[in-house]
Amino acid sequence: FGVLSQFTDEDGHPGLGRHIEVPGVYAAGRLDHDSEGLLVLTSDNRLKARLTEPRHGHAKVYWAQVEGTPDESALRQLREGVLVQGTRTRPAGAALLEPPPELPPRVPPIRERRHIPTTWLVLTLREGRNRQVRRMTAAVGHPTLRLVRVAVGPLRLEGLPPGAWRELGPDEVARLWLALGGR
Repeated sequence: FGVLSQFTDEDGHPGLGRHIEVPGVYAAGRLDHDSEGLLVLTSDNRLKARLTEPRHGHAKVYWAQVEGTPDESALRQLREGVLVQGTRTRPAGAALLEPPPELPPRVPPIRERRHIPTTWLVLTLREGRNRQVRRMTAAVGHPTLRLVRVAVGPLRLEGLPPGAWRELGPDEVARLWLALGGR
């Protein structure tokens, strides 16, 4: 949270360079500075393209804490696609996330309203427009308060604490390419 998906600082926001000292790698996709979660770094331009180009349609899974409690109508709209900036999003997976995920507290914490509950959703997208999850949930009347990307294709965030990173082993990279339909 609070870090740009680039290695240089910009407009008062820190970049990845403050946290990762691995030369020659770049983000395959991005997260906004107010989002959290899995970010894939690679030096392989083919892998970066395979993971990020919309035509490949690889799933990205998010947990979104939203204001209010979406009903079945709101979930159906998310599943079918909603109008975002004049264009309909692709169909997405959308479901209530029960029980809520166990995550470390966010600093600063999300805004809480005394009489408005929050709900966690799990959303699976196969495209990656700018601030798409936030715009989709807002379009159905449930603004996103906290957003965590938990998966990109077959890669999962599980087991990594906030700010941590790890290198994939050769077998994991081979399985990743296989899952992405490449090499």
